[in-house]
Amino acid sequence: MNLYFECKSGISGDMSVAALLDLGADREKLEKALASMKLDNEFTYNISKKSVNGIMATDFDVILPDRCNGGHNCGHGAHHCGHGHDDCEHEHCEGEHHHHCGNGNCGHSHCHEHRNLEDVNAIIDSADITDNAKNLAKKIFKIVAEAESKVHGKEIKDVHFHEVGAIDSIADIVSFAVLFDDLSPEKVYFSTLTDGQGFVMCQHGKIPVPVPAVCEIAAAYKLPLKITDNDGEMVTPTGAAIAAALYTGEELPEEFVIEKTGYGAGKRHYENPVLRVMSIK
Repeated sequence: MNLYFECKSGISGDMSVAALLDLGADREKLEKALASMKLDNEFTYNISKKSVNGIMATDFDVILPDRCNGGHNCGHGAHHCGHGHDDCEHEHCEGEHHHHCGNGNCGHSHCHEHRNLEDVNAIIDSADITDNAKNLAKKIFKIVAEAESKVHGKEIKDVHFHEVGAIDSIADIVSFAVLFDDLSPEKVYFSTLTDGQGFVMCQHGKIPVPVPAVCEIAAAYKLPLKITDNDGEMVTPTGAAIAAALYTGEELPEEFVIEKTGYGAGKRHYENPVLRVMSIK
């Protein structure tokens, strides 16, 4: 079996997890893996079906509890910086999820623990998952961390920010690694990564799309990138890092047989927020 990631509507962590679940990857393995990290007090998650422009897709949503006081408002809606995911993953708000945070005063940038790459790797090592899944998860996180360290002008060991340390990123990346390992494809192909344009408003002001970390990842791993007239972010740092970790540059065969297609729903309301992953031969 081979996999083809069609990223014409962008790619993010949650869309990637959802697409592999929709394709038939083992949900029980995912649930076991997330439970084994013993982070139940930091997040829950929901897997559901939703219609995206008439296409039935799987949705993977990480839910962060409201553990903060009312004075810390993360600005849902104001920090609109992902696939409609209104939360800030790190201090520059390259977002991933539309989190449910109780009354909305989640204050993620204030209340959730900032973890560095070493901390994240320790969590991955503690998980009850295969070595292949651990290695892939660590590789994806390292790609994000390297890009963010360059953007921020810091050594990778000195970077403490949400994109590497946020619990939602950990859930996304570990989940993806477990599901990808379960499918164990022989080859992986990617289409051009399609992003939007303009700016996203974040904690420290506006940043351009493609966001800086995505630009760094695309440059470092020679990922083909296309800009559309969609207003806003379609490729997140986590999505770009997943592509970079698996991208070989090998072109999709001119002819192939589709065995099954998985649809991963995005959260942003643009023309077609869905990631398709096809099992092909």
